[in-house]
Amino acid sequence: MSCELILALDVPSRDAADAVLAEMRGTIAWVKIGLQMFTAYGPDYVRAVAGRGFSVFLDLKLHDIPSTVARSVESLNPLPIGMLTVHASGGREMLASAAKAARPDLMVLGVTVLTSLDGIALAETGIAGDAAAQVARLAKLAVSAGLRGLVCSPLEISLLRRQLPAHLNLVTPGIRPAGDAGADDQKRVMTPADARRAGANYIVVGRPILMAKDHAAAAAAILQDLRSVG
Repeated sequence: MSCELILALDVPSRDAADAVLAEMRGTIAWVKIGLQMFTAYGPDYVRAVAGRGFSVFLDLKLHDIPSTVARSVESLNPLPIGMLTVHASGGREMLASAAKAARPDLMVLGVTVLTSLDGIALAETGIAGDAAAQVARLAKLAVSAGLRGLVCSPLEISLLRRQLPAHLNLVTPGIRPAGDAGADDQKRVMTPADARRAGANYIVVGRPILMAKDHAAAAAAILQDLRSVG
């Protein structure tokens, strides 16, 4: 199973993002634009990034009543994006509405449990059980509602591969290269090679690349780690 690297473009300004992207051309294909950059610069920046030859994963984690989410997806359809996120906790009707509203080549991904959450944090929100159980519950709901992909931590990849259809796409944040001790605010992490072995289709990496002195070299090292898996 192939596994692609997505750069999380979580930086404070467009100038900073453009500098990183200039280094990344020819190294990576996918870029994730999240709330920070989308809120600051809007749809035009999505078009600009796609215009530089990158495939765009728009990570907005939509979560609202079904009709509002459906209209939001319809509004985003004209943008040059290949992936879009919604919260799987929004429920079956919301998920089905998002999937139905998306153009055929736009993959709507259900976000299961954020990698910043663990069992203790979930209990504080009233969710009993560990993170893995909640991920599995939401993943099955999302698939039954018609979604073709999920966002999950790397620690749940193997579980989902055992329980869900093989064609399902798994997009995995919480990736840290071997020897990187800094998990930051992410509690459920794994190395790139281990995530691929577990069955990830895409890994999302931000800080280990963005905080490196040489962004392209850091990305190349992660890609080499992925290629090391037979």
